Amino acid sequence: MNDYELKVYEEILLWKHKLVKRSGIMARMSKKAQGKITDLIPDKVHQAVTESIKQMVKVTLAGSQITTPRNQAQGLSLAEKDEFARKKIALYQKTALVEGAGTGAGGILLGLADFPLLLTIKMKFLYELASIYGFDTKEYTERLFILHVFQLAFSSNLTRKETLSIIEDWENQKSLLADMDWRKFQQEYRDYIDFAKLLQLVPGIGAFVGAYANHNLLNQLGETAMNAYRLRFLKTPPSILEQ
Repeated sequence: MNDYELKVYEEILLWKHKLVKRSGIMARMSKKAQGKITDLIPDKVHQAVTESIKQMVKVTLAGSQITTPRNQAQGLSLAEKDEFARKKIALYQKTALVEGAGTGAGGILLGLADFPLLLTIKMKFLYELASIYGFDTKEYTERLFILHVFQLAFSSNLTRKETLSIIEDWENQKSLLADMDWRKFQQEYRDYIDFAKLLQLVPGIGAFVGAYANHNLLNQLGETAMNAYRLRFLKTPPSILEQ
């Protein structure tokens, strides 16, 4: 490793520590309450919602695959890739902020439309990051990796720890994964963003809350994705990344 890569490795260690640190008491209470509500919902409803989210994500992934240039930062050093990634994070934060303000100002109907719109922005952003760090999203396992990064960013403590262990050992784990646990995927994401998105539907404050929430959610996703891809980049032989 060169000096910059050693610095990045130290940053990744700090990020991992922060990521798995126990949630505060309010977050734990909220998660417990959400779990009780989830248990009251009939299984048929869970199945319908899960299938809806699964199809929505897959359509979004397919669209992002078509519109994202392959290997955007080929030949760049890790430092240059990181700088490119930071610019993408800032760009997508602005996009999400505008989208959140617009749908938040539009009341309940537009507020409900925020979910698929924001999901599209997030998935497109993850494709961009994969391209910057040299990973080919035409491969099924790379699309699975994107979904695991998404889950790592928006989930509870226990699921974060489980997902981080998979990401850290991705080269061995990817051959064991046939698909996502879509029910867990949608429940974790829904529980993570529920409170902010409910406030976004409130008249008068919806635009501000929508903009603020979306900006922060993209910041969370950006930090998670950037470090996940840096971690893989440091573990991946250059010959594979250059293919």
